[in-house]
Amino acid sequence: MSGDLQGNKILGAVLAAGLVIMVVKIGSGYIYEQKPPAKPGYFIDVPVTEASGGEAAPVDTPPDWGTVLPAADVAAGEKVFVKCEACHNNAQGGPNMTGPNLWGVVGRPTASHPGFDYSDGMKAHAKESPNWSYDQIYMFLGGPQKWVKGTKMTFIGVKKPEDRINLIAYLRSQGSSGYPIPAPKPAGAATSAAATPAGTPATASAPAASAAVPADAKAAAK
Repeated sequence: MSGDLQGNKILGAVLAAGLVIMVVKIGSGYIYEQKPPAKPGYFIDVPVTEASGGEAAPVDTPPDWGTVLPAADVAAGEKVFVKCEACHNNAQGGPNMTGPNLWGVVGRPTASHPGFDYSDGMKAHAKESPNWSYDQIYMFLGGPQKWVKGTKMTFIGVKKPEDRINLIAYLRSQGSSGYPIPAPKPAGAATSAAATPAGTPATASAPAASAAVPADAKAAAK
């Protein structure tokens, strides 16, 4: 009799323990409710390229200067230049800073401002593009390190085309007003010969004395 009673106690204890475990499991399910994601896995943003069957990213090319410069907003360009003031002075006779002085920069020979120690990358670029034409400034400002390999100018660039156009119009007004604006191109003419693959400088297609040293960047080409 005592043996049966002892067996019942053990069985009761096992059943009680099982009941407690089941209650805890059910309760924790309510407390820590897990909801499956709407879509399993992780989203990976892959750029669309020609190789993947999509459209290639548009190539950034200089505009028709004979059309856009006369209509450019010089005042807006001056506001864009605020981004450059930490590294560039644009006053006539002003000092070089982290970057060269930018007075008269449009049309100035590349890597030529007196007293400024240009990087080897900029000096090499000067051999390919002896002057800073409108096209060269435009492309450089879009991505300094992509356009001139080895430049020390760490500024990411002015990405909006209209901002670059306005900035160049402002820079032209600062000591470069004599640098001629080309005539508008005939309808259907090629945009520009300066639009070569990023990082491959090409001699710009602009009036004789090409563009000037980069005027817009947060860190000058040095």
